Amino acid sequence: MKAMVLSRTGDVSGNRLELHDRPIPQPGSGQVLTKIHVCGVCRTDLHVVEGELPHVTLPLIPGHQAVGTVVRVGPAVRDLREGDRVGIAWLQGTCGTCDFCTNGQENLCESAQFTGYQVDGGYAEYAVVPARFAYPIPPIFSDDDAAPLLCAGIIGYRALRLSGIKPGQRLGLYGFGASAHIAIQIARHWGCSVYVSSLKREHQELARQLGAAWVGGATEMPPDKLHGSIIFAPAGELVPRALRALERGGTLALAGIHMSPIPSLDYDRDVFGERVIRSVTANTRQDGLDLLREAAVIPIKPHTVRFPLAEANRALQELKAGSFQGAAVLTM
Repeated sequence: MKAMVLSRTGDVSGNRLELHDRPIPQPGSGQVLTKIHVCGVCRTDLHVVEGELPHVTLPLIPGHQAVGTVVRVGPAVRDLREGDRVGIAWLQGTCGTCDFCTNGQENLCESAQFTGYQVDGGYAEYAVVPARFAYPIPPIFSDDDAAPLLCAGIIGYRALRLSGIKPGQRLGLYGFGASAHIAIQIARHWGCSVYVSSLKREHQELARQLGAAWVGGATEMPPDKLHGSIIFAPAGELVPRALRALERGGTLALAGIHMSPIPSLDYDRDVFGERVIRSVTANTRQDGLDLLREAAVIPIKPHTVRFPLAEANRALQELKAGSFQGAAVLTM
């Protein structure tokens, strides 16, 4: 099979991924082999390739927003069959027995394994995944539309929940890439007014098209106090500014897996008034199931840009530069 392989981390300008021929993996007990149709390109992939996340397993096939068809079923699989269309997301395995796993917080399991980070992912023509971590894809979504939902969508959905935002309230979004452009569609469906701060003019325009109540530059303060906010940009310098824009009692959710250093905070100005900062760490399977169900009802329409598998380096470079709206998708 064809696969884009990372052998050494570094700046994506150096075309770190190489196209290799790899043997088709075989499913073990409880696993399925999936023929990949498309795989979304995520900012987390960028952090993996550039070495900003520790303990990357090398060599590695990145990618954790893969959509494909089950072509082989391993022993002990009961709920999937050949021909089923499934999604492969970031979380691919947990211990199942620790306090986190048994209390609905499997995203915090210290033995968790992640697709395209510790195990090979979806920048390839085939991938294996444990059947219990494969998501049924609602038929309303095309492959291209489904791919960004599997991380950008799920993480945006979890971030919305953790921000504490309620219907009718004011929500702030900082950065407007793949995850934010899905989150705004959910928030608008909930009846929230959405305020967007973004660096790129093309991203600002997409936010307006998707119904933002206010759109400003990365350094502009929104005209109204916000009940909840999410920072999607990996920019720690946004944290004090976002806290100052919060209403008393509001929550700021940090949705990225990696962020530059956060400047010192002034307690009276930035935090006092029971303002809350909380990180968003991976997701549970239930987050994914809930997001896909709600996305199908809305229905969410992601904005996608296609790249052939062999041009994965260019997709990552353009993602880093913010050169496209919405989400990139690799096609096989």
